[in-house]
Parts: sequence; structure tokens; C-alpha cells
Amino acid sequence: MPLISVYIIAYNEAEKVRAAIESVRWADEIVVVDSWSTDDTAELATQLGARVVQVEFKGFGDLRNQAIEACTHPWIFSLDADERCTPEAAAEIRALTQAPNALDAYHTPRRNFFMGRWIKHSGWYPNYRQPQLFRKGAMHYDQKPVHEGYLLEPGKSLGHMQQAIWQFPFKNMAEVMHKANRYSSLGAEKIKHKRITMLSALLHAKWAFWKHYLFKLGFLDGWAGFVIAVGNFEGTFYRYVKALELQQGDAWRSPSQPTLSRHD
Repeated sequence: MPLISVYIIAYNEAEKVRAAIESVRWADEIVVVDSWSTDDTAELATQLGARVVQVEFKGFGDLRNQAIEACTHPWIFSLDADERCTPEAAAEIRALTQAPNALDAYHTPRRNFFMGRWIKHSGWYPNYRQPQLFRKGAMHYDQKPVHEGYLLEPGKSLGHMQQAIWQFPFKNMAEVMHKANRYSSLGAEKIKHKRITMLSALLHAKWAFWKHYLFKLGFLDGWAGFVIAVGNFEGTFYRYVKALELQQGDAWRSPSQPTLSRHD
């Protein structure tokens, strides 16, 4: 029977990491990849039997590549601290890895829960990320700081799982805003080479809203869909404005000492 490693990336996730680890107790190895959390994430993961590996955060692409290296078994399943592997998904993972005709990597559908409901639209289902089940050596991630992509090695095959895992991306609205701030800062690094104006930032943000609310049918998710669309508007707008701020450099920085203009 092929052995399976699960890696869980986490940073200050003491409130969530227990449930994530408990959901993958079936695995042969659980590796929690931490980035020097300041809460009890690492200690709690160790108590629950996971092996904790500390990795300096240089972006999510680099973090996931180092997580792959930390896994010791032929098959790898990736999980974030806010995700839960369902028993049905676990059974499918075991079946796929034991099949003689198994592919090399599989996308995993995710059911996202927000504001007390399963979000069926808004681009949140099936919400495939990178392949979450794959043979070690079959793929790696690019070096993007956020929303990292994946690269299959030449000749490797890709499929899709049928059973979904669950994700709880935000515990409250404060976390929505906190993640939007963090991800917009990381995303700004990706686009700072582009030609950006305040008008283009606004237009990109407006498109993000309508893409999720109208074209991805977010309006069918009720008020939750509206909040998701507004969140994408804000996150996109500030990502572009932060990139513009990086381009402007000293021009946007406050003066070190106040000066009195002759017009004052």
C-alpha cells in the first residue's frame, strides 16, 4: 500500500490547526510547515503528533516547494490550516493512490463555507487550487509570492478527484479584512512592473466585483455573495494602489520634517 504524506501550511493558526490535523489522521505522515508562528501553532501541532518544520516565509510558492521537500512518502496531499479533509475524500485518496492506473496529480474540489452557508457560486465551487494530491516529484510550484501556480513535470498526467474537502476561509469579518490586507500587499509585488494609474486600479476593482457577483453568479449566494464581491473589489483596488505606491517610491512618502510653504 503506497504511503501518503500530508503537509499543512500554517502561520498563527492555533485556532484552526487542530481540526486540520484531526481530519488527516488517516495519513502515514503529517508535516506542519510553520513560519515561526508567535502563537501556539507549532506546540499544538507537535502535541497532536505532527512533525513541525520551520520555514522562513518568502512567498507561498517557495513555502510549498519546501513543504514538498519535507515530505518523505511517495504520495503527497496538501492541506491548508483552514481546510478539512472529509472521510469521503480520504477514502477516495486511498483508492486513487492504490490504483494500478493512478495518474500523477489530482485537483481536489473544495466546498467553501462563509457567513453560515456553503457558497455554491461566486467562483468558490469547485474552487480548484493547485493539484492537492500528487506523487512526489510530479510537480512543483512557481515562485510567486501569492496565488502561486504549479508546474507539472514533463510527461506527468493530471486528473480530478470527485469528493470535496471543506474550507472555512474566514472565522469573522475582521479576518476577511486582515487577509485582504496581507494578500493585497503580496499581490502588489507581482504587478508592480505594470503601468498603473488610479483610474486603472478602480477599473480593475470594478471588474473584480462584477466578475464575481454577476458572471460567477455570486448574486445567487445572497448577501454572502455580495460581501464576497465587495471583498474582491477592495482587495483588487488596494493591490493596484499598493503596487502604484511601490512605483512612486519617495514621491508618496511623508516628509521627515515638516516645512512651512511660503503659501501657508
